[in-house]
Amino acid sequence: MNPTRQLHELGQRLWLDNITRRLLKDGTLARYIDEYAITGLTSNPTIFDHAIAGGSDYDDAIASAAPGERDDEALFFTLAIEDLRNAAALFAPIHRASGGLDGWVSLEVSPLLADDAAATTASVAKLHAQAARDNLFVKIPGTPAGTKSIEESIFAGVPVNVTLLFSRAQYEASANAYMRGIERRIAAKRDPRVPSVASLFVSRWDVAVHDQVPPPLRNRLGIAVAQDTYRAYRRLLDSPRWKALEGAGASAQRLLWASTGTKDPQASDTLYVEALAAPQTIDTIPDKTLAAFAAHGRVGATMPDDGGDADTVMGEYRKAGFDLDALARKLQVDGAAAFVKSWRELLGRIADKRRALATAR
Repeated sequence: MNPTRQLHELGQRLWLDNITRRLLKDGTLARYIDEYAITGLTSNPTIFDHAIAGGSDYDDAIASAAPGERDDEALFFTLAIEDLRNAAALFAPIHRASGGLDGWVSLEVSPLLADDAAATTASVAKLHAQAARDNLFVKIPGTPAGTKSIEESIFAGVPVNVTLLFSRAQYEASANAYMRGIERRIAAKRDPRVPSVASLFVSRWDVAVHDQVPPPLRNRLGIAVAQDTYRAYRRLLDSPRWKALEGAGASAQRLLWASTGTKDPQASDTLYVEALAAPQTIDTIPDKTLAAFAAHGRVGATMPDDGGDADTVMGEYRKAGFDLDALARKLQVDGAAAFVKSWRELLGRIADKRRALATAR
């Protein structure tokens, strides 16, 4: 059995960490669904920037937008939502067959709004309505301001993918925001079933410390943080608070592994996918990592509910002088700043394309 299907059988879902118009049109995504058991996908500004820069697939749509008709951000959302609507249609049979558990696509809210909870909440509702797809998540960063928007968006009934989580504490803050939104819905006698996922970024931990640790400690921290977070996730699902919500009809906010492509050329190209095999989770995988895992990946022991050796490994890093709580905060701040940078570059790319196409025509 293909190792991607083995992961599916043990209860983990694989989502593609990519979307392009070409991938949709040439049948690649449909092939991934059939051959690799891909049941969803995620997107972000960098992915769309590369897609728009990498060819002419978006040129006609960009050229058809008259100057001044729409600003560059509005035009981007039009382009992105068209792609995601088409992807959502491909995943719709999976979404229906799974009762809404699988078959999701994700759209990023503007990172320029990250520190404004009210503006983020309003934009999330607008984007979800504009997309008009039941199987579309809107991504909200799990920052302090973001947790307010998470709660409000869930209360409003908008499915949310919480992004930019780097630690157990950050995950728990987003999970609590999700549950508060559900509890408010129950109190207001609304349907408690509002799907959500919480995305923990893994490999960026190892990138951050790679040059500061001896070889035996390299590429171990991200996995340890994931194990620690998975332990908290399993405990939450067994908690009286969650059991009460589940009894009222709520569906669990699933834990999602993000940033799972190997960045160290000296490490296995399937390192994180193999280590993060865990029931009731999602792994978002770039194309290159997906192909590598399908070709030679191995599914071994699943991640233990009790955190495994997470405490020991994180203890070794603390002894080496790392303040892991401070590093988690820095990774989140830096991640948000990187999203803003990518967003500005994306809008600049669209503006440049508009000018070039207008001149050419």
